[in-house]
Amino acid sequence: MEDKTLALLTEQMHHASNLLSAQIKALDVKLSHQNAMNHQRLSMLEEQIRDHETRIRAATEGVTQFKLFSGLASGGSGLMSLVAILKSFLGG
Repeated sequence: MEDKTLALLTEQMHHASNLLSAQIKALDVKLSHQNAMNHQRLSMLEEQIRDHETRIRAATEGVTQFKLFSGLASGGSGLMSLVAILKSFLGG
């Protein structure tokens, strides 16, 4: 082969190597960015899950307290009704 042809092929291979190197670096940057985005999304989802669980627990606690108080109030009014009935029968 001639020296010029050999030099041209060497330069072309060097250029192709540089292009591939740049492409690999770009893909590496893109992958790093995608990993950072995935980590951020996962963190946000985990925080939303914790917040959702906290809200469900608070709502459950509120409902339980309401049932307790309404049951006590209902039982108290039922007891007072019974006392009124007994009082009316016994002539009080």
